[in-house]
Order: sequence, then structure tokens, then C-alpha cells
Amino acid sequence: MTFTFDDETVATLRRAAARLAKSQSAIVREAIREYAHRVGKLSEEERVRLLKVFDTLLPRVPTRPVSEIDAELGELRAARRRGGRRHSGARST
Repeated sequence: MTFTFDDETVATLRRAAARLAKSQSAIVREAIREYAHRVGKLSEEERVRLLKVFDTLLPRVPTRPVSEIDAELGELRAARRRGGRRHSGARST
């Protein structure tokens, strides 16, 4: 295979190869392996942003018992089947 690199990348590759006492090909192979492991993973910036979102939303999660939530969902489903919610104290016309 043949690849074309810009001058800056070539200089960086040569410095890395000299510093690590490895061939340029070995450096490129290792770089590709490391990059392949990172593909699909969150960057540190993305990870921190998502953790902040999680920390913001977690306190908003209701701490009601599951049975209470199930009862409310049952009421909502029944109201939909009847064509809407009925509020206590509401007058029908």
C-alpha cells in the first residue's frame, strides 16, 4: 500500500520513530491500532458533557413507588381509551 502524508505529518512520524527507536511502518501500524480502539468511544469532552447532563437529570427522577407509577399509567391509558382525561371538579357540558 502507498499513502501520501503532508510534510508536517511526515516530520512528526520521523520524530516519533527516532524517539521510540522503531521503524516508521511500526509507528503507523501502532497508531492505526490505537485509533481503531478509540473509534466509536466517547471523547473526554463528550464523556464530561454527558455526565453533566446525567447529574442534572438524576435529581429529577421521581422516587415514587413502582406500584404508584403503574397505577398512574393505568389511569392515563384508561383516559385515552375514553377519549381524554377527566379532571376532578371539571364540569361536563
